[in-house]
Amino acid sequence: MSNSRDLTQGAVWRKLLQLAGPMMFGIIAVISVSLVDTYYVGRLGTEQLTALSFTFPVTMTVSSLAIGLGAGASSVVSRAVGSDDTDHARRLATDSLALALIIVSLVAVAGYFSIDFLFGLLGAQGEILDLITRYMQIWFLAIPFLVVPIVANAIVRATGDAFWPSVVMVGSALTNIAITPVFVFGLGPVPAFGIEGAAIGTLVAWLVTVVGAFLLVGWREQMIDMSVPEIGTLMTSWKRVLGVGIPAAIGNASNPVGIAVVTSILAGFGSVVVAGFGVATRIESLSVIPMLALSSAIGPFSGQNWGAGKCGRVKEALRVSYAVCGVWAVVLGLFFWVAAEPIVRIFSQETEVVQAAVTYLTIVPLSLWGYGAVIVTAGAFNALGRSHYGLGIYMVRIAALYIPASYIASLFFAQSDGVFYAIAGANALAGVCVMAFALHWLSANDDKAGAKVPA
Repeated sequence: MSNSRDLTQGAVWRKLLQLAGPMMFGIIAVISVSLVDTYYVGRLGTEQLTALSFTFPVTMTVSSLAIGLGAGASSVVSRAVGSDDTDHARRLATDSLALALIIVSLVAVAGYFSIDFLFGLLGAQGEILDLITRYMQIWFLAIPFLVVPIVANAIVRATGDAFWPSVVMVGSALTNIAITPVFVFGLGPVPAFGIEGAAIGTLVAWLVTVVGAFLLVGWREQMIDMSVPEIGTLMTSWKRVLGVGIPAAIGNASNPVGIAVVTSILAGFGSVVVAGFGVATRIESLSVIPMLALSSAIGPFSGQNWGAGKCGRVKEALRVSYAVCGVWAVVLGLFFWVAAEPIVRIFSQETEVVQAAVTYLTIVPLSLWGYGAVIVTAGAFNALGRSHYGLGIYMVRIAALYIPASYIASLFFAQSDGVFYAIAGANALAGVCVMAFALHWLSANDDKAGAKVPA
């Protein structure tokens, strides 16, 4: 392994920056897909924007499955790399990709045939449900072209290289930005597809991702083992990946599921509040990019160092990450206090939608340090092979705090503002609990670092 990819040596903050820096651009690229769809669909009308807001929790939940599988692959591969077991790392990488393809194909088929039922549960009906169906039919057909490359990119990052996976993600995003308005509004011989055009643009962009990701993992990194494994070896690899991947996927899905539940709660305040909440959460997803980059960086860093027996470096990485999350949340709070309204008006001009989104963005962002602490800590524990702790960390925020607080607030407050304050309180309390637990656990388990895969 080259010195630049060896995450077990050198200043911790510098290694985190080496991973998180490129990932910021890659995550911006991924999130821009949602923002581009929101921007152009918002130009079609409030009903179309409301329909897209309903899809956001579901699309994020399915995407979380990919992130979870990627976390599982990254966890086992990075620990194998950290313990200098290159052949094993290659076998695990290959088996992870095969597993991802099988699982996402099943999810795509199930999702395609359950659109009406699923979104009916969320409260969508009438013309809005029809718009959702038209969008999601294409989206479910496209999702395999995103999930498998996410896992492939996670494997490459596990080797210590975050730059080229980010290049692939940026290329895909630029493609999406260029072609989505063509399919939404039409151009020349291309007809205007409306809301379906946003899904078509996403499909084409993800095809770019497939090509780039496989060139990286197969050709540049040579992490594909073309030999046919024994059934026992394959089952062992899948068990190890799923041992991390399933809890990680559930944990990652908890945030969009929480948003879905809160969307249903907010539906009681009217469709314009739902639309405003959808716009605000998309803007929020872009604003937390440094935290998301850290949560991506902490995985390969923690995996390699844990595999090399260096628990102290994992603990130091968490402390650095918590500090960054705190500073960034203060920056966000001040920024949105001044700039929330002009930013929201980029996506919608309807007064009530703007009001709901601006209210959210002036209340919640200051508390996002707690959300950052949750995702960074969960990412670290997933990489250590302790994904049950990672899942528990997510559940503390969503199941124990975020959803109950939002529901209770909806009962006692006549306006949606009360729900937004409840969300902020849930974020802050979760952050305090998670940071205390993580640092204590690492101090108490220093002697367990260095175990070979499986952990």
